[in-house]
Amino acid sequence: MSANSRLTIAAHALAWIGLYQRQGHEVATSEQIAPSANTNPVVIRRLLGDLRRAGLVESRRGVGAGWSLARDLESITLLDVYEAVEPGPLFALHRAAPDPGCVVGHGIQPAMQRVYDGVEEALRRELARVTLEDVLQDVLAAPR
Repeated sequence: MSANSRLTIAAHALAWIGLYQRQGHEVATSEQIAPSANTNPVVIRRLLGDLRRAGLVESRRGVGAGWSLARDLESITLLDVYEAVEPGPLFALHRAAPDPGCVVGHGIQPAMQRVYDGVEEALRRELARVTLEDVLQDVLAAPR
């Protein structure tokens, strides 16, 4: 099973747009952002679409088309980004119901759900305390 990188790529795109705007540019295109994240512009566009629906970015069509932040980086948390790009729970239970006649099959889902609920709450607390401004400052401070 591979790890999901949607949160990381979305945070990357937002930090990139924020820095680009600070350099005096109004909008950024997915074609400009994609090489920095080493991904396809289509991946960036899909994530930016999710971020737009969450009110984190805005898009402009026509001449001068592109993406801009809808809010300052200081007011966007990683939890905001996570909720925009991760539609479901962090962990899933069985795809098909386990055998209720089996002692393990009967009790596994409630047991695991309690654990998953705690993990999800801890994740949300941690993501809520970190803003995209914090991320960008850490990025800019990283040794090259």
